[in-house]
Amino acid sequence: MEVSSAVLLPVEAEGFARSLEQMAFRDIGSPGWLKQHEYIEKLNIQAILNASANEDEFVKEYLSTYKKISVLIHDLISVEIWKLKIFPVLCQLQDFKPKSTFPIYMVEACESADEIILDLIDYCQRKLMFLATQSDNCETQREDRMLMKDLSDAVSLQELKKQSELLEFDISLKSLTILRYITDHIDSLPLSALTRLLNIHNLPCLLVQLVEHSPWSKYKEGQLQKYSDGRWHTVTSEDRLKMTKLDGQVWIALYNLLLRTECQQKYDINSFTKNQLLKLRRFLTEVLIDQLPNLVELQKFLSHLSVVEPPPPKKELILQQIPEIWDQIHKENFGKWKAIAKYQVKQAFNPSEEDLRQQALRWAETYNLDVMESLIPEKPKCGYCGAEGSKRCSRCQTEWYCGRQCQVQHWQKHKQACNLMADAMKKLKEELNIQP
Repeated sequence: MEVSSAVLLPVEAEGFARSLEQMAFRDIGSPGWLKQHEYIEKLNIQAILNASANEDEFVKEYLSTYKKISVLIHDLISVEIWKLKIFPVLCQLQDFKPKSTFPIYMVEACESADEIILDLIDYCQRKLMFLATQSDNCETQREDRMLMKDLSDAVSLQELKKQSELLEFDISLKSLTILRYITDHIDSLPLSALTRLLNIHNLPCLLVQLVEHSPWSKYKEGQLQKYSDGRWHTVTSEDRLKMTKLDGQVWIALYNLLLRTECQQKYDINSFTKNQLLKLRRFLTEVLIDQLPNLVELQKFLSHLSVVEPPPPKKELILQQIPEIWDQIHKENFGKWKAIAKYQVKQAFNPSEEDLRQQALRWAETYNLDVMESLIPEKPKCGYCGAEGSKRCSRCQTEWYCGRQCQVQHWQKHKQACNLMADAMKKLKEELNIQP
């Protein structure tokens, strides 16, 4: 399954990066906003391919050179506020009968910062708080990210709300990676960012809660399942103690926040914080440390903490910076939420048939099946025997096989799903006037 890593040439990536601009809040979901997110998604795919192949990461370089990181973070915060303030209003409007749900699904999918790193830290804290408050019975944890019963359900408000909850869970898990990345670069953060991480939000204690409750794990019908790549996967008995990527992100972030010299000098460890941190000791087993050896240093730190009183943090005068983006958007649009929702009903959710067709074609090009599969680290598996797949069903293009014999053996079981997928693809191509 060899796929070219050139989704974008460097000159194309540079043009896309330079064209990114901060958009007005009311324009979320507009044609211009959707077009910009096509560019962002292509840049994202190319960046992943470059990083995976250890190639020149020119996308990251262009975003930094042209100072577009702030644009991406502004968009991230804008989307979060839109979901909190506009989407609930849209669902209550009687005239909200969208011809297209492209804007809503794109809003859900969107996730050198300088001073706006504070906004990004606050964003991560809100998402991790969402994870920490999830209960075992939460509906969000019971289904896969993009699971749909049928196509007709996808346009109902109930289904949109359901997808919003599922995606919020998935996005919140991704914020763990962002936070871990921030903690990897503590030495380059401004002092106010460090204070915000440790003493205002007390993120180490929040991470302890995630270790305790592990919202990415659950039991279903007596079997342990763990969440990965947008889906719940049943864990075999031999893999029960295996550390997942999400577990690793939490432990690395804790390691950075508790053991880095800069953090130890700033972190105010009082009696409550001490008791919370010591809860980690029962999770630091030999099996876990064998998988992430650096955690032995964290184990020593906690053992020392248990028998001594931590020294008070250094008292220094710090001019505390305030997050700008969240407050700015709120201030500019306060009291206008319903007016913005009504504006978007007319402007973003009532495109012409031709506009819908063109939008679908552009997104089909962006999410090219071969390119998307190249982003998946695991090789496809044969649908019959489970061996590495080398050929795909030519009719539905979804099932893989290691050879002709397995495909023939699997046909009776695959036939119904294959017919459904093939008919759906044929109907879609007819509606979009795509030539075979």
